[in-house]
Amino acid sequence: MSSQSTPESPQPNATSAQTNTSQFVGFQIDEQQYAFRIEQIQEIVILDEVTPTPQVADYVEGVCNLRGAIIPIINLRILFGLPPKAADGNTRTIVVNMGERTLGCTVDNVLHVMRIPGDTIQPAPELVAGDGADYIFGFAKVDDRLVILLDIDSLLSPEKLERTSQQAETSNQS
Repeated sequence: MSSQSTPESPQPNATSAQTNTSQFVGFQIDEQQYAFRIEQIQEIVILDEVTPTPQVADYVEGVCNLRGAIIPIINLRILFGLPPKAADGNTRTIVVNMGERTLGCTVDNVLHVMRIPGDTIQPAPELVAGDGADYIFGFAKVDDRLVILLDIDSLLSPEKLERTSQQAETSNQS
């Protein structure tokens, strides 16, 4: 009998599955739930005043002075091709950091922080991601609702913002 052991494939354990959980901040636009990874969120605010800026895309609400920093405010509802909606008591702005850039994203409602196990995140189907919506990095089922997980860097990069807006306009005209 040989004393050599054969290598066995590692068995996943409950501890490693638990450490593969990511935190997201859930929000709502229209009736759909979305989420951003919590690591890139600086804060969630209610803006008193946004200064409109001339000759910018319609999804850019303007700029605001957030504790001395002038940041652009993107209305995700308009970016996604939905009709504008007046701000109400639920409207929030999610301030996100993208490297050296800080932006505000206006959403209809911020829901809650959610922990999503990595093994429950489904990748975006090729038809969805391949159609230019590469800012969707996955889907997760949370409390019997399907949540669209958005990649902040892809969604809010200057090149992608315009493409996302144009695609939303095209799909709404169909």
